[in-house]
Amino acid sequence: QVQLVESGGGLVQSGGSLRLSCAASGFTLAYYGAGWFRQAPGKEREGVSSISTGAHETNYADSVKGRFTISRDDDKEKVYLQMNNLKPEDTAVYYCALVVTEATLNPSDYDYWGQGTQVTVSS
Repeated sequence: QVQLVESGGGLVQSGGSLRLSCAASGFTLAYYGAGWFRQAPGKEREGVSSISTGAHETNYADSVKGRFTISRDDDKEKVYLQMNNLKPEDTAVYYCALVVTEATLNPSDYDYWGQGTQVTVSS
């Protein structure tokens, strides 16, 4: 059975850090592009970061460049998002997703989704 499970969310103070993990099962992760997305209250789901298969090319939303880092460990079937210098504006539910084609920051391109993990950043 294919499944993506996010973990690592929680409460953090402004300026703090969190590391999100996405555990894939039922996949050979190396064959898929991956992305992290978020949805804040009253806003549409937006792309945060993506990482391709093969060369592991990365892409970031302008709002998180220099603060967030996406990575993957295909042997462990996991995708990570290291979030540093968190801001209240980062508060959202964060989702992991996989795509069988090119990894992008467009949610509509993705084929498989996790259930999300809440990240709350206090002032």
